[in-house]
Amino acid sequence: MNVAYRHSGFAVTEHTLDVPLDHTRPDGEAITLFAREVTAAGREDEDLPRLLWLQGGPGHRAERPDAPGAWLRRALRDHRVVLMDQRGTGRSTPADRHTLAVHPDAAATAEYLTHFRADSIVRDAELLRRHLAADGEEDRPWTVLGQSFGGFCVLTYLSLAPEGLEKAMVTGGLPSLTAHADDVYRAAHARVLDHNARYVGRYPDDRRRMDEIAAHLAERDVRMPTGERLTVRRFQTLGITLGAASTFDRLHYLLETAFVPGARGPELSDTFLRGVESAVSFAEHPLYAVLHEAIYAQGGRPTAWSAHRVREEFPAFDASRGGPLHLTGETVHPWHFEEDPSLVPLREAAHLLAERTDWPPLYDLDRLADNRVPVVAAVYHDDMYVDREHSLRTAAHVRGLRPWITNAHAHDGVRVDPGVYDRLSAMTRGEV
Repeated sequence: MNVAYRHSGFAVTEHTLDVPLDHTRPDGEAITLFAREVTAAGREDEDLPRLLWLQGGPGHRAERPDAPGAWLRRALRDHRVVLMDQRGTGRSTPADRHTLAVHPDAAATAEYLTHFRADSIVRDAELLRRHLAADGEEDRPWTVLGQSFGGFCVLTYLSLAPEGLEKAMVTGGLPSLTAHADDVYRAAHARVLDHNARYVGRYPDDRRRMDEIAAHLAERDVRMPTGERLTVRRFQTLGITLGAASTFDRLHYLLETAFVPGARGPELSDTFLRGVESAVSFAEHPLYAVLHEAIYAQGGRPTAWSAHRVREEFPAFDASRGGPLHLTGETVHPWHFEEDPSLVPLREAAHLLAERTDWPPLYDLDRLADNRVPVVAAVYHDDMYVDREHSLRTAAHVRGLRPWITNAHAHDGVRVDPGVYDRLSAMTRGEV
């Protein structure tokens, strides 16, 4: 079914199609895939090449035209842009505590969720590409732009279906091709401590304020507006905001609203608690939590709650040891599935996924070494979320991949500065 309309200077066509849950069983259970094809208004009839946006995540829906990132308006000068809700998100068949409750037990839920990684997303994209060309158009490859986890998907695309790609661009998302999750999080924890130091260097008074908040939370049963408790360790997860230019300073302005006078003395304000809840809840993207370590799983080893285990090597994050509080980064822990109501029903399935050892490989090292698709990548020198050294080793392995290493942008550079897209696009044309 296709639905066309105009919105905010864009012409939008909506597409839905059924795809196999398990692509190795094309006649088995089907789920729905949803995508929007966007063109600049007035250019609907032009024969523009398509560009597929692969968003970060996992578990986040595609951008909506009412809040376009900086890259989208720039890309529409040259392309029809396809915004695909990756399986389990947005208007594609959703995966959350309500929809997953249809499975008879946690084992069935976990088995279902094994089909929501990059390999399945790439195979969905190939079916979508051919679907869009079904109305008499030439079945031609398209350009992909992958941000963060979307970049991981690009490397999987180059491994599984390079014939579907004309060019590939990656921003902040060149993964290690061989590292175990332990290696990923060991490097990540160290980077997060560096970003803590940068934050306190910019806002030195916030160190005291964070310590005061942590002490308050340790002494009292503080409830967020949803009724769920805010613990010290959950408050620490606000550190996920430190890796993006658009949210780094936002943390400071949230912290300044923390305390108000109350009947028993200082209390945490509803303004503050609502802001924290918005930042730390997984209610809008539960797959992000459930699959966050599974996106690294391959090679016959379980992830076994890697981020949680490896954090023990970094005592600075342990608030119970005293000393200044340090915020944590992009990590998911077993206790998330005890404290976040949107995750509690998925706890047993999450444990089963953490124990799983039979994950298929996500990358074809030989095919990547013989890659023929033009690939360019922005590697952010100080990226908190994706390790620079891992990215550069991957760049060296993929034949013909041209990296652009820059310290001028944080992880969200492509969303806030159209110059990032401009630079990468020029690189694909050999102009830079």
